[in-house]
Amino acid sequence: MKHLSGLDATFLHLETPEMPMHVGSLNVLDLPKGYEGDFYEDAKQFMASRIHLADVFTRKLALMPFDLTNPVWVEDDDIDLDYHVRHITLPKPGTNRQLQQYVARLHSTLIDRSRPMWEFFIIDGLKSGQVALYTKVHHAGIDGQAGVALGKAIFDLEATGRVVKPPRSRPRSSGYQLGMAELATAALRNTAQQYVKLFKMAPAIARALGGLAKPDEKAAEKNAATAPKKFNLFAPRTSLNVSITNQRTFAGRTISLAETKHIAKHFGVSLNDVVMATVAGALRHYLADNNELPAKPLVAGVPVSLREAGDETANNQASMILVSLATDITDPVQRLKAINASSTSSKSTMNRFKAVILDDFPTFAAPWLVSGIASMVGRSGLVNLLPPGANVAISNVAGAPFPMYFAGALVTSYYPVSIAGHGMALNVTVQSYNGRMDYGLIACRRAVPDITEIGDYLLAEHQLLMSLTQSHPAAVPKAAAPEPAPLAKAAAKPASKPAVEPAVKKAASKKAPAAKAPAAKAPVAKTAARKVPAKAAAGKAPPRKPAAPAKRARAAAAA
Repeated sequence: MKHLSGLDATFLHLETPEMPMHVGSLNVLDLPKGYEGDFYEDAKQFMASRIHLADVFTRKLALMPFDLTNPVWVEDDDIDLDYHVRHITLPKPGTNRQLQQYVARLHSTLIDRSRPMWEFFIIDGLKSGQVALYTKVHHAGIDGQAGVALGKAIFDLEATGRVVKPPRSRPRSSGYQLGMAELATAALRNTAQQYVKLFKMAPAIARALGGLAKPDEKAAEKNAATAPKKFNLFAPRTSLNVSITNQRTFAGRTISLAETKHIAKHFGVSLNDVVMATVAGALRHYLADNNELPAKPLVAGVPVSLREAGDETANNQASMILVSLATDITDPVQRLKAINASSTSSKSTMNRFKAVILDDFPTFAAPWLVSGIASMVGRSGLVNLLPPGANVAISNVAGAPFPMYFAGALVTSYYPVSIAGHGMALNVTVQSYNGRMDYGLIACRRAVPDITEIGDYLLAEHQLLMSLTQSHPAAVPKAAAPEPAPLAKAAAKPASKPAVEPAVKKAASKKAPAAKAPAAKAPVAKTAARKVPAKAAAGKAPPRKPAAPAKRARAAAAA
């Protein structure tokens, strides 16, 4: 058996029918040329040969007596692949929007906890002739980076695949299950170890908390020009910050990775800052449409990885920071710089506290206590009254920079499908893949019935930022490192000249606004995004529906 950490188990305890706690992805696949087989059967056979490569495929939960502490992972030697790998055919005409709506419905249902907590769906019937792969895995088993490692088990670098060594044969358990005494003993031992670990870390935690009380003078001086004038303890209330139902809506959009990098380099910010600025601009337009844009800036809850380089353990090693989206700033460039300042400040605080953040902590009585509180808070409507800590969840996961294959089919897209929660009805997760930035927007359908419009505003905001790289001067590069001494100079490895992405060259050489430059295209992206009006590319969001002159005037004033 393997004990779940306190953080892993939290995703189990917080789960309710209205708030499933699994994560997933939507991949659209190009079948091999001339393929005439049954891809579902091929995919099922393919998974049968791969499930031993990742623990998440073969382990299930064993509950503790009376739910006094966290469950443990145990091996399941009777896996029913017909249950875990399923087949769906879309009704005609098989549009991409139909696919996304079906994925939203699949994502709204809970995973069976009596089995290994994963499900794969092969979806055909697309009018493009492609096939989709929708996957979902419970968050108790993996975080974003562990999900990338999981992808290595099922994806290949060549269409022909790779030779996978079969698992060693093991004796079957003959139906044996862990007894109550055995589970209780393991629970007490693990809880004692958690308390000992907490006691040993107490001095370091106290020092870190004391350090947080002192301001980081260097960071404050660096960000003085663009940092928010004052700190708001709570985020402003919007229509996104309500109790949610179990109904979901999903939209996927694709933006060029090369263009995103170009924007980040031009303005001297990070790739994450550009992602947040793109989402901020989209939400600013979306809320302004109905005169809902608050005077205070929106706040994003942004997961940050605590995982050491090379660690591919299938568990959760992450925390969260709060970043101002500066939606009170009209100018997109100034908004981007303010987001950069807020993000830098939050990361600096996190780095000072990172060493003592616990991902494993005592959880005696947590299964029934935390679950009861989560259910009460969600169904009582209390979330609708309390001020939100953040308005939206935004996450950016670095994926494979090269093409991958699943069961011989080319993966053309990698849209993340994440978690909407009480108080944050919208989640925007981005996965980079093979020159693309695939945005996955998941939300409660009752709170965000028109999620496709937010997706369109994302594209418009990206086009606007690209066009502004033509009219705004590039950021001054950081001072170069001092020249090494003569003896060290011979040993120093010369820095290679950075390669310029083709898309960036094209954008820089055009005299016309770069907003007209198309983003990276794939068959799925063509139907995923509606055509963005020219006004949106110029910074003016397209109206959600034909509006009266008075309404347009109010919307313009709000913007």
